[in-house]
Amino acid sequence: MERVELELVSGFRLEFTDRERALGQVEEWAERGTRFPVVIFGPEGCGKSAFLRQASAMLRELGFDVFYLHPLEREFRAEVAVPDVRREFVQFVERALGENALGRVAWAALDFVRKLQRARWGRIAVVADDVFQAIGLDAVAAYVKALLNLIEYPASRYERMVVLVVTSEGVSRREVGRHLWAEVAPMWNMSREGFQQLYDKIPSPKPPFDEAWRLTGGNPRMLARLYEARWNVEGVVSRLVDEKRFSAGFVARWRRWLEAAVEDPDALWSPDAPEELIDELEERNLIIYHMYRREEWAWIDQPPPEKDPEIGVGRRVAWHTPLHREAVRRALAEQ
Repeated sequence: MERVELELVSGFRLEFTDRERALGQVEEWAERGTRFPVVIFGPEGCGKSAFLRQASAMLRELGFDVFYLHPLEREFRAEVAVPDVRREFVQFVERALGENALGRVAWAALDFVRKLQRARWGRIAVVADDVFQAIGLDAVAAYVKALLNLIEYPASRYERMVVLVVTSEGVSRREVGRHLWAEVAPMWNMSREGFQQLYDKIPSPKPPFDEAWRLTGGNPRMLARLYEARWNVEGVVSRLVDEKRFSAGFVARWRRWLEAAVEDPDALWSPDAPEELIDELEERNLIIYHMYRREEWAWIDQPPPEKDPEIGVGRRVAWHTPLHREAVRRALAEQ
């Protein structure tokens, strides 16, 4: 199986690493198709985009025509066996990108899938990365329903379909979950063993593995940020504080709950925990709320531990990474 090459940090590329169980899940989907669109959520930087790129390559190897959509990177591909559909899609994308109409491409791609369904009997995959940000929250449910319609009400008969969509936003996850139009599945940061494989590949100098694990909780993007910052932890945390917009008013209003959540994220599972704060923390990509049971069937790849205070994982609520938790701790100390 081809392993796609990814750029972890500027000027340093490496092959897709670990996630063996997730790759096995892709093979299972390829064998039977997805009955519903699979909407994958998880911490920002946990490797969802890398997984989609690898899944796209695998599905091509397994004989699928693949539409790959990544609006935030302005990347749209139609790797399909019908030249007319491929050419028309490329032309449409070029025009839309010239007008900065990313959401229009995301919607139009569904029409091209239908054209492909009419053109040939075959296997079709739609692989969409963070497409919800391009179309807007108010259109998320409609988009997922349109994807489901491609499966349930095709333009013509097809052999099988695989539809994979990724989001890191808790808000869009809730919007999708209000309906029974998708299978919503979580992906977590890399397991300790898999993360060590990635850590071993990055050049030295670097801190001991245990320290890298304690700081990142297995999150590849946080590993990359620390590497690019030359392991300046204070600098990375300060940047996160700025990026997550911890205003004095926000900290003052929610101080009691934030202090409790820094010590134990499950404090936010309390019946008294303010929903407005939980919404804010999800919108800022700081926590995953309502963690799924740790049965393997419920997760893409390996589930996280049942509870791990060292890396900020509770039974019901978890910080995206220990560094996200540390940014909140820093904001509390500075305000």
